Amino acid sequence: MNEMSTTMPEKQLRTGAEYKASLKDGRKVWLDGELLGDVFEAPHLAAGIDTLAEMFDDQFTEEHAEATTYYEPKVGKIVTRSWQAPMSPEELVARRKMIEYTSKKTAGTYGRPPDLGPSIAMGLWAFLPTFKSRKSAFDDCQPDFAENIERYMEHGRLNNITCAESLTGPQNDRSQPLAQAASLLRVKKATKDGVYISGAKSVGSIAAQTNELFFTNLAYEGTPPESCIWGSVPMATEGLMLVSRECLSNPGADPFDHPLNHKGEEADQLCIFDNVFVPKERIFNLGDPELVTMYGKTCNWAHWHILTRLMVKAELFVGTAQLVLDVLGTGKIGPVQQLVADLIQYAQTLRAFVLAAEAQAKPTENGVMAPDIPLLTAGRMYSIQHYPTVIHTLQELCGQGLVMRFGRKAFLSPDIGHHLQELLPGHGVSGMEKERVMNFIWDLTTSSHAGRVALFENVNAGAAPMLRTRLFNEYDRSEHVKLARKLAGV
Repeated sequence: MNEMSTTMPEKQLRTGAEYKASLKDGRKVWLDGELLGDVFEAPHLAAGIDTLAEMFDDQFTEEHAEATTYYEPKVGKIVTRSWQAPMSPEELVARRKMIEYTSKKTAGTYGRPPDLGPSIAMGLWAFLPTFKSRKSAFDDCQPDFAENIERYMEHGRLNNITCAESLTGPQNDRSQPLAQAASLLRVKKATKDGVYISGAKSVGSIAAQTNELFFTNLAYEGTPPESCIWGSVPMATEGLMLVSRECLSNPGADPFDHPLNHKGEEADQLCIFDNVFVPKERIFNLGDPELVTMYGKTCNWAHWHILTRLMVKAELFVGTAQLVLDVLGTGKIGPVQQLVADLIQYAQTLRAFVLAAEAQAKPTENGVMAPDIPLLTAGRMYSIQHYPTVIHTLQELCGQGLVMRFGRKAFLSPDIGHHLQELLPGHGVSGMEKERVMNFIWDLTTSSHAGRVALFENVNAGAAPMLRTRLFNEYDRSEHVKLARKLAGV
């Protein structure tokens, strides 16, 4: 037997501490109308950053290394799976493991965890030949789109950066067809070194807690060339202002009282561009209206990410429901079993959509495996149609447990604690143990933060009418029509 010494490939990964240090860069973030000195001044943001930092540290653990990292032969190193371009069915499944990991880590409450933004950058790379065939509409600035995309993908992989994405514009007067044009990102000045842009992007999820912002405008008929742009800038770029929405979690709370919400949240920011300079090498489209319309194709992996996360969340709902049955002793009650069966049906259906979309995946023009778009669209539509009912079902299983909740201090009170323990025991568990389960479900389904997450799911997956329209336009019905015509004799 030929014995050879083997060495493990070098790891090109960041630790949680390194990730945290990267956020102290002078970025401009406003919360409750106040400019923060840095993002760690805001407890909601800081607690969420702690959760994200754990994800970086998990890359170095045996338990999570396979899900979060992979060996990239192009650089000969182990890098983050967030920036992986799946080139085979096996790699597509492996990339899904990363989505499942981040979803479990956050209980599915982070709609845009740090591995989602890179999937859109990778989406551009998936159609690299198309971007290579196009050129800037601005004579004064002629970036090489394809070269920039490749360079940016390598930058993300080798530096283990987090990347937020913001594509939609802020909500404003919709009474006029072109009302949204008021806030579109627009090129104000083009130079040989880059462009200056102004405008705004909305729902910049996780922006204040990440390294860079990947942006574009959602195209509409008549989008002017100066608004046809894909690009990326660091969060500390001069002129970029991040205005955070109201935060709703409970940082600093006792983990018993708020098992989920004490960990902070993924905050969203309104991203205002005030004459922001975008370097030439960070421009992936400039003035080409057809490239902007590729949103559906390039965001395919982001939509797969959304559906996969909702699948994991649905399976968490099933597990949580069974936990309720266990602590209340209601598992043998027929109507209760039927409610849990409804949750199982929802979870199994979402998993079926995910697996089917992967099974029907086809390579793009650059060889990246792309999940089936109609199956993803149908799955996302099903998920948001049934999500409110699923939440209500889980609440209903809890009975008065969510209506009458008590915190740790009440149970530890020398005056009333023993009464609570005597009056509120569960099936084989103490009253305090049962209460912790109810507090977890409160955070997951009923708290202000949970309500905001539910609203986000409806918007993030795409409104049902929009998804129906997309399904109608993109689903190939030709073979079905042939069969119908044959059987009908027409």
